[in-house]
Amino acid sequence: MEHPKIGLALGSGGARGFAHLGVIKAFKDAGIPIHLIAGSSMGALVASFYGAGIDMDRLYKLSTAFKRKYFLDFTVPKMGFISGKKVKEFIKVFTHGKNIEDLSIPIGIVATDLLTGEKVVFKTGSVADAVRASISIPGIFVPEKLNGRILVDGGVSDRVPVSVAKEMGADIVIAVDVSRVKRNAEITSIYDVIMQSIDIMQAEIISNREIAASVMIRPPVEIYSSRAFTNIEEIINLGEEEAKKHITQIKTVIEQWKG
Repeated sequence: MEHPKIGLALGSGGARGFAHLGVIKAFKDAGIPIHLIAGSSMGALVASFYGAGIDMDRLYKLSTAFKRKYFLDFTVPKMGFISGKKVKEFIKVFTHGKNIEDLSIPIGIVATDLLTGEKVVFKTGSVADAVRASISIPGIFVPEKLNGRILVDGGVSDRVPVSVAKEMGADIVIAVDVSRVKRNAEITSIYDVIMQSIDIMQAEIISNREIAASVMIRPPVEIYSSRAFTNIEEIINLGEEEAKKHITQIKTVIEQWKG
């Protein structure tokens, strides 16, 4: 019997993106295969670490040890506050300097071309370069210059890249959205201003994209700010718990596809 290709579309959302790890763990525990992943921003980071073959336990440990100081290298602001060299090194080390095409499953990493406004999807080339581009939150990270393009966060053009997973050949797309707008969020820094603005701008668009995914998972992480790097364990757990609630539905969708 033919089996459907299952693709994940992992969305952007700063620290809340650690919920993606919990979702992947729930799928692995339930025996739901993952054939490909499309990721924007934090979704791209998680996808590339998973694709590099780091086992779940190690990924959990790595994430909970993820402190802001390890990857925020402040610079004199010209195009962003954070130069991003540190985080690129971090990605390179943990993905063993691999190219995207060398990862264990096909991964699509979404960034945005700041000059043309186009969505750019990386499926080959350096993992570290592509992920660094995908996480370039405008105004926070200095944009990544690559192949003559100036690239910023994938979330700007495609927050939960369902269409990318489909275009990569997924028959069933499971989408994970981790950046619902936090109402009455505490806004105390320029980072909060920028992140909240992006979330609000994206909120409208995503409601139209929902229909395109076979299953949409929304871990209730909006209680956390996108920079809540102190709550990583809770964020991962919320992802796992929410994904578990959808396992039956996903298995049904797979069975119906087999028809």
